[in-house]
Amino acid sequence: MIDVHVTDETSPLKAVILGIADEMGGIPSLEEAYDPKSKMHIKAGSYPEEHAVSAEMEGFAEVLKKHGVEVYRPHILKDYNQVFSRDIGFVIDETFVRPRILENREKEIQGIDYILEKIPLKNQLEAPKGARMEGGDIMPWDDHIFVGYSKQPDFDKYIVSRTNEAGLAFLADSFPSRTVKGFELKKSDDDPYLNALLLDCIFQPVCIDKAIIHKDGFKNREDYDFMVDYFGSANVFEIDSQEMYSMFSNVFSISPEIVVSEKSFTRLNNQLRDWGFRVEEITYSETAKMEGLLRCSTLPLIRE
Repeated sequence: MIDVHVTDETSPLKAVILGIADEMGGIPSLEEAYDPKSKMHIKAGSYPEEHAVSAEMEGFAEVLKKHGVEVYRPHILKDYNQVFSRDIGFVIDETFVRPRILENREKEIQGIDYILEKIPLKNQLEAPKGARMEGGDIMPWDDHIFVGYSKQPDFDKYIVSRTNEAGLAFLADSFPSRTVKGFELKKSDDDPYLNALLLDCIFQPVCIDKAIIHKDGFKNREDYDFMVDYFGSANVFEIDSQEMYSMFSNVFSISPEIVVSEKSFTRLNNQLRDWGFRVEEITYSETAKMEGLLRCSTLPLIRE
């Protein structure tokens, strides 16, 4: 059995599901793509090849295992993209939540059925129909759950709107001991420099009091101000639209002291080291072309 337990984003990681790129299928059509960065690379002829993404993910797996993390991988579904496991489920406290995601991604959950069978049913919770959300929008932190979401009419207008008000209400009802704080995100189906696909594409906490943030990804200035006040301006690393596009906020914490980051993120990695972190630098730039990076690829099951 797997006794899931995740209370925050940075406590020492013990077990995680890491996505897989094998048999991810060929280049999707523009009509099949559901984020603007993928569309951009499809048009440019630079969409990532399977072998390149697979090699990057195997490098990530090696780093996780080096630090004693038990790494689970989805069973391979032929011609199906299973790279970004973060969105298909998430753990809060001792509960594995099965969210309602995009219809064209619903099959992904089948790849982790063998893992879910090891989690007691009393520790699993499925979101009701209409309560839409993806794991990239959900962040348990201290006594809060931070949630990126879209109100109407944005939720129905943009395919890149992944979490709605019903999802926010579901989390508040399901975890009454926590304060569920929603943040409306800016959306664009066509411009990856203006699109906050998920909360972890514009914000992420590291350690107990540090955070990476992109101000212009928040639809409302007061939400950005809340985050800066919450962590303290001296503890916030601000990123611009180019760095947001490159996925600077989508690093991954193995522990309060160890952060995995893309090796090309020089400015960020230097700041992380100045803050006292050990930075494990890996190559993940091909995976990033699908508008996701390190946090997007992981679904933590157990943190201390």
